[in-house]
Amino acid sequence: MTNGNNTSTGGTEAPVTFITGGSSGIGAESVRRLLGLGHRVAATGRSASKLAVLAEELKAGERLLTFEGDAGDWEHVSAAVEETVRTFGRLDHAIANAGYSADAHVETGDPEKWRGMVLTNVLGPALLVKAALPALKESQGRIVLIGSVAGYKNTPGNLYSMTKWAVTGLAENVRMLATGYGVGTTLIAPGRVLTPFWDERPGGAAAAGPMISAEQLVDTLVWAISQPRGVDVNTLVVRPVGQSN
Repeated sequence: MTNGNNTSTGGTEAPVTFITGGSSGIGAESVRRLLGLGHRVAATGRSASKLAVLAEELKAGERLLTFEGDAGDWEHVSAAVEETVRTFGRLDHAIANAGYSADAHVETGDPEKWRGMVLTNVLGPALLVKAALPALKESQGRIVLIGSVAGYKNTPGNLYSMTKWAVTGLAENVRMLATGYGVGTTLIAPGRVLTPFWDERPGGAAAAGPMISAEQLVDTLVWAISQPRGVDVNTLVVRPVGQSN
């Protein structure tokens, strides 16, 4: 599939993909799809029970590693990447997917909820890049950052949007660094995607407007990491038809 690596089996030559926020939504669908394509996958998440349910559903055996922990914590991220490389012998893709919104209005929101969001959404991707880059240099692999349309378009007082603007900036910063090592960098900026992200928002998904599914967004992710060595697809913005903002 990607970078000239064999994906026909789940053996030692199969690509290895590391995904943060892999227990639900876009992350869980990415795990599911990539295992189906023959990858070996490592997935992190805050909820051990959700990761266990996913592992039981997928029955991938030794092709799936799961790690409970915080994507914004260096000790967790570095240890998980190190264990992935030790177990599978390589790393081909690092996907920074973990992120969430928490009462994120700068005027009316709760500041006590912001720190974790900022650390996960902004620091988390940078930590994954730092941890994964040595192994990605060896494989000539790819970094994927899951940003958001909110990282291109402001709305009033939206602190979540600020975190995604940071991811947009990080993607270009990392691209400029990593391309010199033969490592690709792709920012995927989704519009509205039908995931648990909407469960705690007023009116839920039904009030938000048109959406794409997590499966449809993962189609884009798979395409991005399927590009041959030497092709660096940098920015993919994916909205549902009907989303005007």
